Amino acid sequence: MPDAVVIGAGPNGLVAANVLADAGWSVEVLEEQPEPGGAVRHDRGVHADYVNDMFSSFYPLAAASPVVAGLRLEEHGLRWSHAPSVVAHPLSDGRCALLDRDPGTTAASLEAFAPGDGEAWQRLHDVWEGLRGDIVDALFTPFPPVRAAARLGLRLRAAGGLRLARSLVLPVRRLGEEEFRGEGGRLLLAGNALHADLAPESAGSGGFGWLMAMLGQTYGFPVPAGGSGALTAALVRRLESRGGRVRCGQRVERVVVGGGRALGVRTAGGDAVRARRAVLADVSVPALFGELVEAEHLPAQLLRDLRNFQWDFATFKVDWALDGPVPWQAGQASRAGTVHLADGMDELTRFAAQIAMRQVPDRPFLIFGQMTTSDASRSPRGTESAWAYTHLPHDVRADAADEGISGSWDAKEQELMADRMERQVERFAPGFRALVRGRRILAPPTLQALDANLAGGAINGGTTAMHQQLFFRPLPGTGRPETPVPGLYLASSGAHPGGGVHGAPGANAARAALRRHRAPGMAGVQRLLAHRDRTGSRR
Repeated sequence: MPDAVVIGAGPNGLVAANVLADAGWSVEVLEEQPEPGGAVRHDRGVHADYVNDMFSSFYPLAAASPVVAGLRLEEHGLRWSHAPSVVAHPLSDGRCALLDRDPGTTAASLEAFAPGDGEAWQRLHDVWEGLRGDIVDALFTPFPPVRAAARLGLRLRAAGGLRLARSLVLPVRRLGEEEFRGEGGRLLLAGNALHADLAPESAGSGGFGWLMAMLGQTYGFPVPAGGSGALTAALVRRLESRGGRVRCGQRVERVVVGGGRALGVRTAGGDAVRARRAVLADVSVPALFGELVEAEHLPAQLLRDLRNFQWDFATFKVDWALDGPVPWQAGQASRAGTVHLADGMDELTRFAAQIAMRQVPDRPFLIFGQMTTSDASRSPRGTESAWAYTHLPHDVRADAADEGISGSWDAKEQELMADRMERQVERFAPGFRALVRGRRILAPPTLQALDANLAGGAINGGTTAMHQQLFFRPLPGTGRPETPVPGLYLASSGAHPGGGVHGAPGANAARAALRRHRAPGMAGVQRLLAHRDRTGSRR
């Protein structure tokens, strides 16, 4: 009987297992899929000569995360690789905003859009540098981050207090208008905000776009050398070196509760796996409270709140094997690992509005990944392993392009959507389609089939909007990994601080379990020592 059972071998589940193993706990991880990794996996499924990340690729949050740094995964084979530049946002007229790890290079790029915008970027970067340490601490520690928040409050006051706080809760369109005269800086912020499901007019999208842009400025958008699964492999090797075990092909269908606490799990194959101390669930919030735990063990209010849980946007992804580099009209885009494709701020707003109206966008905003540019091992010299994804509504009511896409995502609709995305790339890189040697389509149902946590293709474990963050995440009044069932902990991106590959939800859940068992254990040791003192036994 292990001390802990972890449901799910995604990055959060593996981080949780490693933290527990470091504390001396025996840990067993059960994973539904035939291999570990969740949304951190790669393969050669497009072409034998090309490595394609199946889900996520770029990991600025992992680079910034003290959780990941503390695991020292480089000692277990992980190596990071960077593209020459971080993010590019080209326009159809050939101009291009470029985010580079050198702030001066970024500033020069934006200065070309409007005089003074380079200096404006430097000011935003100076604010970040003054707050970075406390923001990172607050972001990756359990909610509420009392010490980090107190330090951050003092620094905010020194940096402008309420005025700065106002800037961070602004919609990203408004923040960009207040900070920049030209379109370049505005697009860098807004494109980064749309890595989540935050429209340019959403409250708080300014702060999120600024955060992601500054993470890229400081840490880059690194990728694991060899493929995203190299990060998973390092986590598994580290866990196994400490006695932990990962079992794949084991779908958990029930958390077993008895005597007022979580006792273990039952798998679809009928196996009962007991846990001596804790069960940690790297699964989505609706799956945990709507499927794995029987309703009789949960408060009625939680079940009512669960009906209002909001997923982030659906996702549609295409992977390509290309015969050559992408022929960008804006040459600077060839330097970036990540390229944002929308022809201006109004096109971003139009895209988000179509999703809000439950339409499939006619000109989808694309986040485009140039993987060989980021890591030369991904494909033969002179070629490119690439992908792009876009957001969609979960409940499709209309197709803004009048091509008949209904959201059934049958083979015909998948091909139509992939062709639409390729036409969007062609607007900024004429001749792109002629380079396609092979492509793979990952529609929302496909993504969910490959990782059940990606329900309907949602990749962030729930919306990033303000009404489902902090003490509203995953449900009002929570914000922490503890659940109403003693001994059961939420360790997925559904918990604070949310989506992204940074390990914080898993580490927070593991530390909560350790705290729960540390105090009684220490009390028992102290009682034993006191008894020995009274009886004269040797200590």
